[in-house]
Amino acid sequence: MRHTKISAVLILATLAVSLSAGLSAEPSSVPADPATQEKAFAIMDQTDDALAYHGDYSATISLIIEKPGKPKENLQYKIFARTHTDKMTMVQLFPEADKGNGYLRDGDNIWAYDPISRKFTHSSLKEALGNSDIKIDDVNQEENQWRKNYEVTEYREGTLGKYPVHIITLHAVTTKPSYALVRYHIRTDIPLILKQEDFSASGRLMRTTLCPKYTKVPSGYVATQILIRDELNKGENTQEVISDLTFDKLPDTIFTKAYLEGLN
Repeated sequence: MRHTKISAVLILATLAVSLSAGLSAEPSSVPADPATQEKAFAIMDQTDDALAYHGDYSATISLIIEKPGKPKENLQYKIFARTHTDKMTMVQLFPEADKGNGYLRDGDNIWAYDPISRKFTHSSLKEALGNSDIKIDDVNQEENQWRKNYEVTEYREGTLGKYPVHIITLHAVTTKPSYALVRYHIRTDIPLILKQEDFSASGRLMRTTLCPKYTKVPSGYVATQILIRDELNKGENTQEVISDLTFDKLPDTIFTKAYLEGLN
């Protein structure tokens, strides 16, 4: 879980061959047959089971943002989550000027906290973290999210770099997901997501996410390095690094507005 110092741009260039399946075909939004739906959902469920995020956990999320013609930007957040009850608290640690900004989730309710005004406002999983390509939805671990929010429109097998993969396309059936269509490339030997492509309702590729590095911990796997490429604004990339991961039971008070208010 070491913080890599390699530029996200260089990493993305290196991975362009090994973690690319060429030009993405426009995804279908027509539901697959029931047997295909169940097979694909079972694989998606396995991707959740393979991850370490079960019950309570906390972690530090470091974001490195690169945009053409602008200095590299660094953001850092502390996240606390309780997956089985859809609770999450996240507080910004860096930069100093934004320290104390926070988010609180309790089920379908999400609030953003401003420590200067000391006010909470309703927010959304679709909100971006700072100036990055990361959305709250990306760092939130919700149990049974696949069957609750999507229908399967396509399942096939293929390869991604050296890995045989399941290729699954999902169509959002609720307003929770950030994108209307999502295509996943999942290893067949271990159900880990290697690549995610996010599309608009019209089928336009909006964002590509690569997961080149997983770390095995006693409770499962953690994607400790994630690379997000903005497909609409070429050259804009965000690298996400996960560190300081713990799975100790968290106090109930962490998942309250009073907790965020008390940090400042």
